[in-house]
Amino acid sequence: MDKQVHKFILQLADNELILGHRISEWCGHGPALEQDIALTNIALDHVGQARLFYQLAAEMEGNGKTEDDYPYKRLETSFYNVQLVEHENIDFGYTIVRSFFYDHFYYFLLDQLTKSKHTALANIAKSAIKEVKYHLRYSSEWMRRLGDGTEESHRRVQQAVHDLYPYTGEMFLPSTADEHMKEAYGIDCASIKEQWLTAVKEILHEATLELPDGSWFHKGGKEGVHTEKLGYILTELQYIQRAYPNMQW
Repeated sequence: MDKQVHKFILQLADNELILGHRISEWCGHGPALEQDIALTNIALDHVGQARLFYQLAAEMEGNGKTEDDYPYKRLETSFYNVQLVEHENIDFGYTIVRSFFYDHFYYFLLDQLTKSKHTALANIAKSAIKEVKYHLRYSSEWMRRLGDGTEESHRRVQQAVHDLYPYTGEMFLPSTADEHMKEAYGIDCASIKEQWLTAVKEILHEATLELPDGSWFHKGGKEGVHTEKLGYILTELQYIQRAYPNMQW
């Protein structure tokens, strides 16, 4: 088993699982029925894609591993998601901004993966990118509506941009797994940064929003260093497995 490829797959899976879990917290609490349903469906998309990556990771590792072992039986330090996806919803604006930043990155990364020499990853990417196109359109449209909406909506979403932007740099900062994938398969996370920034700035301009100044970014998630928020997520996510180890439905 190529350990760096395995870790890269877990990076993808963990991003999808944790973001999907966060968005699922809106189920039954959306600002309007239509948005409640939309957010719930988006959360299901993320978790469904996480499953595909976890299944691939389990197949690679063997030893009786299943897709359930990765979300339910690892500690925080064994998760490799970026810190951005851990952040609380706080309000609808924060949820949209978090997804907006991540959706653009993930879309451009999946576009690379569809052309990858790694056949299994390419097949997953070709399926996943269809859903991510919708996620990207949804978060972008809401950025325009909230940013160029009322004075209150503009203020709130601008604050979310200010707070969450410093967590975006990690998406493009190569981990050891990212460096291996670039060398072995031509998948380069760092190379999509300018493409991401151009697309993000264009929509922010339409939404009368601005990125904050500064070039310092949080990092560590890809290497297992997380905010305290991930611990609370895993406490909820893993409770039944911890209370009743190896229980089967």
